[in-house]
Amino acid sequence: MKLLKTCNRLFLSIFLVIVLAGVCNAGACKASYGNSGLTFKLATGSPGELGLLEELANAFNAEHNTNMCWVKAGSGKSLKLLNSKSVDLVMVHAPAAEKKAVTDGWAIKRTLIGSNEFYIVGPKNDPAGIAKAKSAADAYARIATAGSNFLSRGDNSGTNKKELAIWKKSGVTPEGGWYILTKDFMMATLKKANQVNGYFMTDSSTWVAGKKGLGNLKVLFKGDPVLINTYHGLCQPDGNGKAQEVASEFIDFLSSKQGQAIIGSYGKSLYGEAMYNDAEYAKRYDH
Repeated sequence: MKLLKTCNRLFLSIFLVIVLAGVCNAGACKASYGNSGLTFKLATGSPGELGLLEELANAFNAEHNTNMCWVKAGSGKSLKLLNSKSVDLVMVHAPAAEKKAVTDGWAIKRTLIGSNEFYIVGPKNDPAGIAKAKSAADAYARIATAGSNFLSRGDNSGTNKKELAIWKKSGVTPEGGWYILTKDFMMATLKKANQVNGYFMTDSSTWVAGKKGLGNLKVLFKGDPVLINTYHGLCQPDGNGKAQEVASEFIDFLSSKQGQAIIGSYGKSLYGEAMYNDAEYAKRYDH
């Protein structure tokens, strides 16, 4: 009995440590940009991974004497962090969840800031024949029929939400050994797809940045309007302190002429092509 009580106490202690670690890590900075003034927190995924956020932050901080903390999170987690007031604003691509956040009153200033698109990449020999697909849903159905490896982030990110919507449209419930959940971010999952010769729906920005190191993969399907990926900025409601005020100003900056010029040209000098489209282009696909 004494041993059982000791084990129970030990289990409870370990559980509390895990919970407290999760709480402490919520809203933790992956990187900070700037070294003076007021700090505000922004949660996003790929724009941070690919360096766009740093360039935007540096331009904004230079004029506002601020410091940005980047919290690395997919769209689903980013919105949860905003809801819990762990961050001041987000840059996300999950339209339905964004609109609900505004309707529910815990987010404001939903502003279109730009877009990229999703590509379905896969092995160069294309065993599922998706290059002949007529739509993204048709491409997914072909992958399922062939039982070819398909990698899913499986993390409730904007990418994962889009992927699941396409599976639903295809009439397929993805399951089995061919359907591989990575629980990881875009670039890491893309690299895994390259290792296992699998299919993956990546955003075009990450593909542009990483394709030189992905010799087993090629873009096999793109162009379906459903694959256009629009990004919006949202922030805390008014009255949540000075950081909220700065976050609101940052959203204004993202939609300004200066911010849009950075977004619409980012990556061109590095890769020979821009990695994102500006809001003017994106608005035709906004929903």
